[in-house]
Amino acid sequence: MSIEIINGDITALEVDAIVNAANRSLCGGGGVDGAIHRAAGPELLAECRTLGGCDTGAAKITQGYQLAAKYIIHAVGPVWYGGNKNEEELLRACYRACLELAKDYQVETIAFPAISCGSYRFPIEKACEIAIEVIKDHLLEERNLKVLLVCFEDKISRTYSRILDKK
Repeated sequence: MSIEIINGDITALEVDAIVNAANRSLCGGGGVDGAIHRAAGPELLAECRTLGGCDTGAAKITQGYQLAAKYIIHAVGPVWYGGNKNEEELLRACYRACLELAKDYQVETIAFPAISCGSYRFPIEKACEIAIEVIKDHLLEERNLKVLLVCFEDKISRTYSRILDKK
């Protein structure tokens, strides 16, 4: 079982797949989503337009285009509304959907951003706990998968580290 926490630019990683914290349209946005679309080039937007969007809690896969990653898994995490709109289960479903696509496409290395932790305002502690719980459960069966948790803030990497140390 392999989970590694790194601070850095997810668009620069040489992995089989990176996960994009996407919006439902899959047509780009701010934060990680915008950075991935800019780095991958216009072909990514063209392919995303053919996918018909994506529901919250689900994921879809595209080619990586100009990225070092072969694939981009576009995951639509939930917006945090205070915890009363099934946000936790939707975030779990989002991570599971990414990991299932990784399995289907024989991905051996995958890099995740902290889904829903930026403009979607999901509480960082809760989001990190959910991510690690779902990933660790998946790694019990998919032992050859290497997972990178890519952080854009030290606060998130410290939270991941603390949670991993406890489990």
